[in-house]
Amino acid sequence: MMQTSDLAAVRAHLASETPAAWVEVALREIPTLLVDHANCEKKAAATAMNLMYRYVDRPDLLEKMSQLAREELLHFEQVVNFMRSKDISYTHLGPARYAQGLRDHIRTHEPAKLVDVMIIGSFVEARSCERFAALAPRLEPDLQKFYLSLLRSEARHFADYLQLARLYADEDIEPRIAFFRQLESELITSDDTSFRFHSGSPVANYSAH
Repeated sequence: MMQTSDLAAVRAHLASETPAAWVEVALREIPTLLVDHANCEKKAAATAMNLMYRYVDRPDLLEKMSQLAREELLHFEQVVNFMRSKDISYTHLGPARYAQGLRDHIRTHEPAKLVDVMIIGSFVEARSCERFAALAPRLEPDLQKFYLSLLRSEARHFADYLQLARLYADEDIEPRIAFFRQLESELITSDDTSFRFHSGSPVANYSAH
């Protein structure tokens, strides 16, 4: 089980909580939530693999990203199997603005580029963990159990990304963490026309497709 201190660290990393309006929409749009959740797990595994190919000279990165990729692919399989058990089709969904909104600000020179990617990874994983925790009390027992089972690994992934950012930096990274913390919060709390796992506060005429 996840320790209370782990969730506290996750929430402290974020500048804002998930908007209540997002939670209400998520409870009404469980099929879309699960489809995009599966997409997120698949993309997270792909990101970890890409980092392993790009930074072959970083042994700590290789070890942590290898473990992360395996876990994210397992989570992907679990989400897809859960969807199948509920007769939910795995359909195509366009991406949220969230990840690209963060990636647009990655610096292009090394090691700053790697550091920014690691910092962004820490926020993506922290937000995922925070959203699982926000949703779980309101979900049906089987989905609640599944989402609670993911909290510990997501919290560890957040910590691993942050540890790697500090390890490979040649600068004080606190200003970059603060920059991405504010940006991530704005993406999560501002009005969003699409509903996705990492979308912002849904407007009245949001799209779930």
